[in-house]
Amino acid sequence: MKESKFEFEYEVYNDISELSEADAWLLTEARTVTENAYAPYSNFFVGAVAILENGEVVAGTNQENASYPVGICAERVLLGTIATIHPKIPVKSIAISYSSEVVKSDHPISPCGMCRQALLEYETRTEKPIRLILSGQEGQVYIIKTASFLLPFAFTSSELI
Repeated sequence: MKESKFEFEYEVYNDISELSEADAWLLTEARTVTENAYAPYSNFFVGAVAILENGEVVAGTNQENASYPVGICAERVLLGTIATIHPKIPVKSIAISYSSEVVKSDHPISPCGMCRQALLEYETRTEKPIRLILSGQEGQVYIIKTASFLLPFAFTSSELI
C-alpha cells in the first residue's frame, strides 16, 4: 500500500482592503451583482464576475426555480455566457460572492461540485488556469490560483478517450 496526499496553497486576506486595485474592483462587482440573482426559495444570492484575457467583464448570478433541479448556479450561468459571447477566450479571474437573508455573508464560500467540474472543463478547453477570488459581502477573501485545485481526482475528457 502507498499513501498519497493532495494539498494546495491559497492566499487569505483579512478583507477587501488588502487586495490589489484590480482584484478589489472585481470582487466589488461580484458583491454588487448578487442583487440580480433570483433566489426566492433559498434566499442565498450568488454573483460571479469574470475578467477575460481580452479585458471583457462578464457577470452571472444564480437563478432558482420552484422545481429545484431546474435552477442553475452563478458560476455555470457565467461560464455559459462567456462561452456564448466570447467563445475560446480564456478567463483570467473570477470573483464569487454571495448575500443572504438567512445567514451572515462574512466568509468565503466555494463553488459546488457541479460548478467545480464546469470550471475545470473551461480551464481545459482554453488551456489556461482560472484564478478564483472568493468572499462574502465582507470579511476574509481567498484567492485560489486555479480552479483545478478544488477538484482533485476530476473526471476529464481523458477518461473518455
